[in-house]
Amino acid sequence: MRKKFKAAFAVAAVAALALTGCSTGSGGSGGSAGGGGEDGPFKVIAFTSGNQTPIGAWWVKAVQEQADELGWDLTMIQGDFDFQKMNPAVESAIGQGADAIFDGYTDIASISSIVTAAKDADIPIFAMDAATEPQDGFVVNITTDQQGIVDQTVGALDEALGGLDGKTVMVIGHDPHPGIRLRASLAEKALTKAGATIAGGEIQKVTSPATGRTEALALVADYLTAHPGGLDAVWVGWDDAALGAAQAVSEAGADARVTGVDATSEALAGIEAGGPFLATIEQPWPSILDSVIEDMKAYQKDGTKPSENFEAVKTTLVDKSNAADITPSDKLG
Repeated sequence: MRKKFKAAFAVAAVAALALTGCSTGSGGSGGSAGGGGEDGPFKVIAFTSGNQTPIGAWWVKAVQEQADELGWDLTMIQGDFDFQKMNPAVESAIGQGADAIFDGYTDIASISSIVTAAKDADIPIFAMDAATEPQDGFVVNITTDQQGIVDQTVGALDEALGGLDGKTVMVIGHDPHPGIRLRASLAEKALTKAGATIAGGEIQKVTSPATGRTEALALVADYLTAHPGGLDAVWVGWDDAALGAAQAVSEAGADARVTGVDATSEALAGIEAGGPFLATIEQPWPSILDSVIEDMKAYQKDGTKPSENFEAVKTTLVDKSNAADITPSDKLG
């Protein structure tokens, strides 16, 4: 078990945590159902790899606020998309003991060593948006319904284009993100089933979230240069890249419609302006966070764990009719 660290390693673990910029408190022991009580406050390790995104940054702040309100002893570890930095820091924190772990927006495929360390230490992992199907590594993971997202966005394109049969649609995805990877695949299947031709013959894949907008802009611009007037729509797995696609459509003077996912401020503004950006998706992250926190509170109280370890919640299609009423995902807190 991870509790069997030697003194020298324990010192190294503290140093590793210091490098992450996280804060730790005293109290908590590790792994016992219904932690806290006589042993001190409920001790929680929270971590995310996506803290540099607007939603990830909101999550860090929201979890810290919830922990303060509940009196939890919180260790917050921010990974900056660097798993070689984040995973050892989380494992070191696990070695020092905790009652529960909270994973936000980190693909389970990238944190196998953390899952193993938590299992060895008998510390449950509660998660949000950390996998797209049930996983034994989590006592619960609450995310959004990827098939529902595809049904809503493809449906919006179908309506706007007067049907998809015979239309040419580009699909832009990003494989390292499990949600985007799954919904891009589902979108390709739905569009093909509806009779659409996939531009380029396959999903176009952006390599990095940091350059998603410029990569998507180039993908669409290059296609329109080679096929003037030959693109009816662009389905994109997230808003930042969708904004690049919409820019390329506008600059080419084309009539293609664009959909995204995330409901960011810029996306909502683009939708309200009536340009190429047709629709996006609002994912209810605040209510999902509340649900996970309630599960953690139940575990803190008496060791109760959720009866189901996976939940995919419904989302909201955002178009010109309701864009003005939506709180942008980058303005959650």
